[in-house]
Amino acid sequence: MKLLVYSAKEFEIPFLKSANNNRYEVTFTKNALDSETALLAVGFNAISIFSGDDASPIVLEKLWNFGVRYITLRSSGYNNLHIKTAKRFGFHVANAPDYSPHAIAEHATALLLALNRKIVLANTQVHNYNFIQDNLMGFNLHGKTVGIVGTGRIGSIMAKIMHGFGCKILAYDQAPDYDLIELCNVTYTPLNELCKESDIISLHIPMNYENYYFINKEKLSLMKNSTIIINTSRGELVDTNALIEALETKEIGGYGTDVYEKEKEIFFKNHSKNGIKDERLKKLLSLPNVLLTPHQAFITKEALTNIAEITFENLVSWSQGQISKNELGMELMNS
Repeated sequence: MKLLVYSAKEFEIPFLKSANNNRYEVTFTKNALDSETALLAVGFNAISIFSGDDASPIVLEKLWNFGVRYITLRSSGYNNLHIKTAKRFGFHVANAPDYSPHAIAEHATALLLALNRKIVLANTQVHNYNFIQDNLMGFNLHGKTVGIVGTGRIGSIMAKIMHGFGCKILAYDQAPDYDLIELCNVTYTPLNELCKESDIISLHIPMNYENYYFINKEKLSLMKNSTIIINTSRGELVDTNALIEALETKEIGGYGTDVYEKEKEIFFKNHSKNGIKDERLKKLLSLPNVLLTPHQAFITKEALTNIAEITFENLVSWSQGQISKNELGMELMNS
């Protein structure tokens, strides 16, 4: 088994090397996977990709022709990979679920606290020796209504954290978690009702065709003018144009996010010298009621350790002729 790791970050390479433990021949490249860099996979029968890599049908066709047969994702989400095409060719594909839902939920909480309590502004001011407290007012989380959209692995932890703050929890999910109802007094409610009643809305649903622009102009219009939206899932869940309009007109209170609708060619790179051309992102970053981090929620020691271990667990299964427990698209293979 020869593995090429696309989009390899310096901080994750030591974790991957440790998890490999010299079992397989592994090569790392900083390049993201796309139709051009697919050529780098010649001579490898396995690749590992991240959420910013392009595994669209045309790229998958090239990879298959180059001899790649196994794809292991270093993420739980896989909306960047066309799973039907992958299975049609015969790829074995697996993701890294459950690598650390606590890391994501805790980062969502950090975004909420920092945005609400104006931590970034306060830090900037005091570093300029400005100790005035004007414009630093926030609100207590205790007693507020938090809407959790999606109560899977991450959303359920977010609900427990918010319950710990003394919040009232509303939730929206097609498959309710009855343990949450008992443990955290969660009330499942229709989405429109959640949008109307929540002071804070945290998104924890996967990106798929049905969820594209899940938060749109209509949903934003239902929210309170003080509502804060937190997004640590995928940028495409939110209609950026509608969001900017709602923020500018004070239709909602704020937006804290670790993701962006058009991350490709922007995120995971240093643009400090030449800047960026994405005018919508520039606008978001200029707004005082927006806090954006560069898709870093997964960057904890625990999460990186788990991601690396799961990555090579997938490879071990395949090298032994077995199906990985994290295999994606099995229902397509059996249909």
